[in-house]
Amino acid sequence: MATIRELRGRIKSINNIRQITRAMEMVATTKLRRFQDKAVASRPYSREITGLLARMAGLLGEETQGRPLFNAGAGTRIAVLLVSSDGGLCGPYNANVFKALEIWLRANPNRDVDYFVIGRKGFQYLTRRGRSIVSYLSDPPLEKVDYRAAARTSAILVEAFQSGKYERVVGFYTAFESAVKHVPTRMDFLPIQSVAPAPGEGQGAGGDLILVPDAQTIFDAIVPRYLETRIFNALLESITSEYASRRISMKNATDAARTMGNALRKIYNRKRQESITKELLDIVGGAEALR
Repeated sequence: MATIRELRGRIKSINNIRQITRAMEMVATTKLRRFQDKAVASRPYSREITGLLARMAGLLGEETQGRPLFNAGAGTRIAVLLVSSDGGLCGPYNANVFKALEIWLRANPNRDVDYFVIGRKGFQYLTRRGRSIVSYLSDPPLEKVDYRAAARTSAILVEAFQSGKYERVVGFYTAFESAVKHVPTRMDFLPIQSVAPAPGEGQGAGGDLILVPDAQTIFDAIVPRYLETRIFNALLESITSEYASRRISMKNATDAARTMGNALRKIYNRKRQESITKELLDIVGGAEALR
């Protein structure tokens, strides 16, 4: 049974931990709002550039199939971009994306995979398992990522795909749906397969348009921007999901510390009352003995 002094020390330690987790919760909440605004603001641009690429693909028709980024690579290996966090204390955020990766690996056995990693936790996870890491993209940190950094990442993946070593490029990141829902997501990055013209956006849809320069030049200029935007959105949603998960984790830790502190304080008060009662009984007993 713990003594009063030990209980007092435990209560003090728990209160200190609660103050730390509360402060981390407030920091995570502030950063979540900032990154959430960026992630939400980037979605309309992503939809517009995807729609524009689809319209251009509809105008060009089968000509898009002759471009290397729209066909499987010459190699047999698969390149995987894994986006994780640099720090911990964010609940199941990293574990969920790692689980999604492992499920995909089991569904694709006997395939050679090389990894491009963003986030120290992902790098550590793959290193412990002896996976083949081609590039650890640590500069800039995910928290400071901007469109320029996303464009560099996209260029690295495109260059790797065009080197003839890889058949395709796949990405794993965490999509942000709400402050309490973050979904591990697989992104088929290359070859480009998800862009298709919407109904009515074929050759006829562009019959009354005058394109300067021509459709092929516009299409070739849009494709890199489209790929960069996909990477940028994936990174933004990942960092937003990370802080959302950290906020929830720190809130749960704060609530647990408060509950534990209240329970220990009840035990402390009871033992302190017992000690006071015993001292009073000793005083009364001594007074009675002196009569």
